[in-house]
Amino acid sequence: MVYPRNKTKKLGSWAGWIAVTTTALVMAAVPLTNMAQVSAIALPTQSSNDRGVTVKVTPKSMGTPNGRWEFSVVLDTHSADINDDLMQSASLITDDGRTLKPISWTGAPPGGHHREGVLAFEVPTPMPGAIELRIHRAGETVARTFRWKP
Repeated sequence: MVYPRNKTKKLGSWAGWIAVTTTALVMAAVPLTNMAQVSAIALPTQSSNDRGVTVKVTPKSMGTPNGRWEFSVVLDTHSADINDDLMQSASLITDDGRTLKPISWTGAPPGGHHREGVLAFEVPTPMPGAIELRIHRAGETVARTFRWKP
């Protein structure tokens, strides 16, 4: 179909307007999406190896207001069963001296040579400048300590 010259301009300007408006809306929505998903500050995995047991901790979601702080915890050994009760043996210490106990452990039950799960804590308020996750293992005199600045 052939359009008179002035209709082509009109259609072209509408297409341009729609493209510009769509781009602007998408660009405006990106920061809102990012703010809604403040979920995880990328903090590195830390590891501790002592008495034949390796403990690896990775912060999963931190920095989310009104949420939970979650840590992926992996315990590995080749020598004995791992029977740690992380709900009792773990604590989160803030740089201003507050101590928080875990609110949940979702993962493998005691026993076996490999345990993996997620340890969760309430988000401390006010937000600390640094945190320390301590895991006191039976038979070890010093707690396994993992530090981050969220």
